[in-house]
Amino acid sequence: MKNIAIDILLAALMAATLIAGRAPERSLAFTHVNVIDATGTAAQPDMTVIVIGQRIASIEKSSTATIPANAQIVAAQGKYLIPGLWDMHVHQIFGDWLPEDEKITPLLFVANGITGVRDMGGDLEPLKKWRARAASGDMIAPRMVISGPMLDGPEPRFPSSVPVIDAASGRRAVDDLTKAGADFIKIQSLIPRDGYFAAVAEAKKLGIVFAGHVPDAVRAVEASNAGQKSIEHLTGVFEGCSTVEDELMKAPRGPGRARFLSTYDAAKARDLIALFLKNRTWQVPTLYWERGEWLIEDTNAGVDPLAKYAPLAWKQRTWPMFTKDISASWDTDPRADRQRFVEAEMKMVKEMNQAGVPILAGTDTAAGVRVYPGFSLHQELELLAQAGLTNMQTLQTATRNAREYLGFADTGTIETGKRADLVLLDANPLEKISNTQKIRAVVLNGRYFSRADLDGLLQEVERAAAQSK
Repeated sequence: MKNIAIDILLAALMAATLIAGRAPERSLAFTHVNVIDATGTAAQPDMTVIVIGQRIASIEKSSTATIPANAQIVAAQGKYLIPGLWDMHVHQIFGDWLPEDEKITPLLFVANGITGVRDMGGDLEPLKKWRARAASGDMIAPRMVISGPMLDGPEPRFPSSVPVIDAASGRRAVDDLTKAGADFIKIQSLIPRDGYFAAVAEAKKLGIVFAGHVPDAVRAVEASNAGQKSIEHLTGVFEGCSTVEDELMKAPRGPGRARFLSTYDAAKARDLIALFLKNRTWQVPTLYWERGEWLIEDTNAGVDPLAKYAPLAWKQRTWPMFTKDISASWDTDPRADRQRFVEAEMKMVKEMNQAGVPILAGTDTAAGVRVYPGFSLHQELELLAQAGLTNMQTLQTATRNAREYLGFADTGTIETGKRADLVLLDANPLEKISNTQKIRAVVLNGRYFSRADLDGLLQEVERAAAQSK
């Protein structure tokens, strides 16, 4: 019965195009492939996955699969098909820190199998144009969910920010961004307390998601109870686990990391994690960025093999500014204390995951020093696995979990009817998560990119970076 039903589906899809007077949609067939659908089930061996147009039309055992006559066949024996990956914390166009350049960041994402991104702060109008062009297929770029400018304090530290000085300006910022077409509201650290809660109330009234940092003037408990959908970088978490939370909140950038660790209270940590679970407060720990931040001397050390992909603005302006700021205000603690704090963050992620707190993979690319679009997502996955997530759980942070967080029914898993965002790998990521880097091909909304095509994208990025100003 299943084979008959699939035959009928394929025939209906082909017939619909003929009735409409169009040429049959292009089709693609991965044959004899191992399917890892990211639902939590084990790899399904020797399957044939057929894509018609922009959708997955069928997933069958290869021995019984019906392949359309016009299909491009990808012989995939011994290879592994996973859903396209999401980086759930990126910055793409960010004032003069990250100038608009469609030949660099979007291409790096696609070349690394990232078919969806959540942009956590950027220039709204050009990002809306990118979002529309990506959706139409006019631009090689991942699917985009964008916040536009971030809500920050009276004197924002970053470009692409809206200054919030009080409750009225907090409400107004949410109204303006919602009307302007932002998908959600991003909160930054310096927003004042009254501005934050006014913005939260307005976001709830308008039905728009708010997410981001736990502001310096707000407790993690309060942010979770207020309905903040995700917390980035574990902001506010270690303050909330401390016996001197009031002290730490008064000067979050002042006390050394040793103070956070010496006042850590395991019971408070358990209570906070339980609250996150109860309220379903998602965590985006950005471990790769965190490690690079707290151990900045390591980040900047040695030869950078990816430097050829970085435009001059990143190398000569953005990254030096970050390094100067971090070295002056954050990384003044003894290295041993900072190393212990990085280890504590890994342990916190493990405990959250074990408790069932939902986790997303995000990187803070490209603002972070040497945090390259695309490449950094794979490095984040490795750190999440090191923190104690199983390889399946780690894969899900960038696939199924993104679907659940965003509420998109058509992404994140490999199932019939889903959008055709796929990554073909040469090795099994459930055996070793670093195998997500062994990319043989990518399908972006139905468009097939071979390994040669992906190498061509990287070469195009290299040329664009070399010509940048």
